[in-house]
Amino acid sequence: MGLDRRTFLKAGSTVALAGTAGCTQAPDALWPLTGLPEKPPADFTPPNAESIDLISHVINRLTFGPTPQLRTNIQRLAKREEEAVDQFIQQQLAPDSIDDRRVEHRVRIFETLNSEPIGEFYEFQPSLLREELTRATLMRAVYSKRQLFEVMVRFWSDHFSIDISKGECKWLKPADDRDIIRPHAMGTFSELLTATAKSQAMLTYLDGRENRIRKPSDKPNENYARELLELHTLGIDGGYSQKDIMETARCLSGWRIGRGLFQNGNVQFEPGLHDSRAKTVLGQAIPARKGLEGQKDLDDVLRIVTGHPATARHIATKLCRRFISDDPPALAIDAVAAKFTQTKGAIPDVLRALFHTKAFWNHRGVKFKQPLHLIASALRVTDAETNAGKPLLNFLTRMGHMPFEYPSPDGYPENAEAWQGTLLWRWNFAARLGNGQMAGTRHDRVRLAKRSGGLAKLAAHILGRRPSQEELTAINTSENPIGLLLASPGFQCS
Repeated sequence: MGLDRRTFLKAGSTVALAGTAGCTQAPDALWPLTGLPEKPPADFTPPNAESIDLISHVINRLTFGPTPQLRTNIQRLAKREEEAVDQFIQQQLAPDSIDDRRVEHRVRIFETLNSEPIGEFYEFQPSLLREELTRATLMRAVYSKRQLFEVMVRFWSDHFSIDISKGECKWLKPADDRDIIRPHAMGTFSELLTATAKSQAMLTYLDGRENRIRKPSDKPNENYARELLELHTLGIDGGYSQKDIMETARCLSGWRIGRGLFQNGNVQFEPGLHDSRAKTVLGQAIPARKGLEGQKDLDDVLRIVTGHPATARHIATKLCRRFISDDPPALAIDAVAAKFTQTKGAIPDVLRALFHTKAFWNHRGVKFKQPLHLIASALRVTDAETNAGKPLLNFLTRMGHMPFEYPSPDGYPENAEAWQGTLLWRWNFAARLGNGQMAGTRHDRVRLAKRSGGLAKLAAHILGRRPSQEELTAINTSENPIGLLLASPGFQCS
């Protein structure tokens, strides 16, 4: 490693900070030949408040971080700051209305992710699929204009966590990300849950495809049923019993992934492997069903768990933890859970309710960034150009946050405590990026400072607020002021 803690602290005077909380007209078809249209010039207006203001707060929470243009773009939406912020939120809650062709052009280079049908993924080396899926994930986090959508894709990827290293998930998870998580990330929870239940990757990861009952004495494989209740819906304290898990597993028996010339990779229901007898799940009766009628058991189970009050509260709690604080207030959770129940899990409406809670507006600068968030926000705030290559992926690995690789189905943790051990690698990343020493990634440090109006305003842009006198002193005496700012507590939190 190129930088130890002692050297970085000495070089950057971090002690002072530690106590501080023509191409544009080219038609789309020519992009592969001409390159991406050049970015139009944009005003650069750093924040000027002593603490994090409304715009900086919304950028921090709804996106992967500010860019030099984003704040100005939001300010132009309305004269009053509150109205401008509200319009930005409404835009982000309707991602389909946002033109995101630029980022889609960028990710076209990851050709393995466009494999059709799903069986074609098996033609590639797992290491290549893993690398391209991770690079595309980081590329979208940095460059997408549908920032809230990308934040929710990451949220649901952890909620319905699948470890890409397990068995055939090596080939199936890229399809799950493309065909299951992304299309439903801003839809309804019930549609998302149904899609994940029938996902080839989920059927493989949690052994749903092994849940087969040929005769009454056979016991069902309960792995997916347990995680469906404990992690995906009701939560660990959701009031279900071991009997509910077993009854749910019986309902979910008989689903498999087809093999053969025309069925390879297709999810199928096999009546001969399904428990056709009557069941009772969470106090609700599910009738005996013969033949293909048995597949309706899955629909009944998902309807029961989706409508359960514990599910509304479990999802609301996780969303509030992501967007408010590690320990969100009960009143905020209540409001979000009520909207979940009222709208039957319409994700944009649930998020809108969350963003209108007082807790959301009052908890500023208290969320410790997960490593992927940190890296993406550093690239965005410095207006960097990157190929999202191996040097960045290596830092994700060192910080313990390679997407799709969490070893258990509960997904990467959201709380700050889980990531405190990554500080040295965070500082090392900040130092290298600040000095322009990240292969495959570049930013114009001199131009960035000039555009912002000087070092003090650049610091305000990076921190989301006006820097303190101690912070100014530290960065003015540092040989790597951008690296120092990226490593500071003010940037590590959102």
